[in-house]
Amino acid sequence: MSDHYYTNQPHAAHDFTEFDFELKGHKFHFVTDSGVFSRNTIDYGSRVLIETFSATDLPKGPLLDVGCGYGPIGLTLAATTERFVEMIDVNQRAIDLAKRNAGRNQIENVVIHESNIYETVNETAYAAILSNPPIRAGKKVVHTILSDAYPLLTEGGTLTVVIQKKQGAPSAEKKMKEVFGNCTILTKDKGYYILQSIKED
Repeated sequence: MSDHYYTNQPHAAHDFTEFDFELKGHKFHFVTDSGVFSRNTIDYGSRVLIETFSATDLPKGPLLDVGCGYGPIGLTLAATTERFVEMIDVNQRAIDLAKRNAGRNQIENVVIHESNIYETVNETAYAAILSNPPIRAGKKVVHTILSDAYPLLTEGGTLTVVIQKKQGAPSAEKKMKEVFGNCTILTKDKGYYILQSIKED
């Protein structure tokens, strides 16, 4: 199936949608399209992740949004933390939309580019990596996002993800503990778990 949002080139006919949405006290204007995840509104999991995550106590360094889609998580981070944010996705259509949405919302402290998981990331010392991972791409992809985040984080940096309990949060928690030696459930909301691990020395 080439029309899944986690494929590189969705073939669904374009069907652009626009909407406004407030995240972390900022009003954003988004344009979305067919062939991308949650095109009609910001999905609940991303909203919970955005509202739960705090950059206050992070070490210095940029942030990374893995599987950014049309941009809600990464653009909110860029608008609210004043840090540099790198945003990546395998879906070229999503990348194009995220770039348009950055421009529409006058957000300049971002770089947005195509990457299959971490293949083309720009840094090796991120202060935080965040993801609403593509569950439908399969457990292997999701667990690669979790495990391969570790070497890319600076000391004291965090990996924060949102996963529904019924879609693998317990196994993701186990994987994160295995890789990082720690994992905290920051929030549980309507079956969505916000999991966070810290890269300790």
